[in-house]
Amino acid sequence: MGPVVIECAINGATPKSANPHVPVEPSEITADALACIEAGAAIIHNHIDRYGIGVAEAAERYLQAWRPVLAARPDALLYPTIHFGEGFSISYEHLIPLAAAGMRVGLTDPGSVNLGGTDADGLPTGDLVYRNSFQTISRAFEICRDAGLGPSLAIYEPGFLRTTLAWWRAGRLPQGAMIKLYFSTELGYLGAPFGLPPTERALDAYLELLDGCDIPWAVSVVGGDLCASPVARLALERGGHLHLGLEFYRGERTPTNVELVTEAADLCRQVGRAIATPDEAAQILRLPLRAAGHLGGQRGQLGVELLGGTE
Repeated sequence: MGPVVIECAINGATPKSANPHVPVEPSEITADALACIEAGAAIIHNHIDRYGIGVAEAAERYLQAWRPVLAARPDALLYPTIHFGEGFSISYEHLIPLAAAGMRVGLTDPGSVNLGGTDADGLPTGDLVYRNSFQTISRAFEICRDAGLGPSLAIYEPGFLRTTLAWWRAGRLPQGAMIKLYFSTELGYLGAPFGLPPTERALDAYLELLDGCDIPWAVSVVGGDLCASPVARLALERGGHLHLGLEFYRGERTPTNVELVTEAADLCRQVGRAIATPDEAAQILRLPLRAAGHLGGQRGQLGVELLGGTE
């Protein structure tokens, strides 16, 4: 089996009150991203701290953290979350200016799911529906295809994967895709569980759907600790990759992202698999090549446009 792609989702909705090590400000994101790459992460995913803003402003907020990363590590693979506009409307339009600045990895969340907390009786509560209609999914794939981005595909529920496979079978899935299987503990993302639990039988169910599909896949545990879960080792033994970080981590500890990446790298070595560098990850995912001046260009010219943006 080939090297393992370790992706670290470094912040998400996790507040500093839950873990003081969560990076929020651009300078914190920069430092954490560089440290995680040094520890073995090939891909970094982060959110920004501003919502309800325009596409251009959101893209610039990401770039404030990413420019210094690319100055030090031109090979770094970085990508954002979805764009939350006014009224928390969802779109993927910010991928266009970020791709123009040199980003190589995009995203598409190919489905919808209820997210929320629980009441005193353990019943799910709240009115948040994370909604990605088939039309929205189609637009996200269109952006990734036209911009030459490899979409990172978050699979919250089995239906998300079946939608993804429909696009793959039709030959319409953008090049460079990576499937991330999200297994949920009872804590879920915001307090209520969703999808399948982090068990061997749940992993088998997803792998049955993936039978015959050559898209690289990773496992993640939402509301838990991936490396303490059986699905991490099982995935490594079956050719999968790892997605972890403080976005999804819940536990008694308050680790840093670097500690989580280090634990994942150690587990890879125990299983006898090498750890992919960012360049190797780009090859594993078959990310589209980019012209010189973008991240896919010659190494001496990488990040030129990204670094040349507005401060």
